Amino acid sequence: MTTEELTTEVQKALEEIRPFLNSDGGDITLISIEEGKHVKVRLEGACTSCSVNQMTLRAGVETTIKKFAPQIETVVNIL
Repeated sequence: MTTEELTTEVQKALEEIRPFLNSDGGDITLISIEEGKHVKVRLEGACTSCSVNQMTLRAGVETTIKKFAPQIETVVNIL
């Protein structure tokens, strides 16, 4: 998968999860994809102060991204 294709797949994954984040006053932005397997995102809005944002990142965001792009190994939130 090319870098452009990978970026497209990760963006599709974020679009799938975004409505759930938006419903709680949050959002997410793709910051970068490094080495084709490490994704950096920024949780925004209400997600920044939410006590369960790490669970959302792992159970929601990371799982969804890996469904679209199985080669992704890690997803981290950049503050």
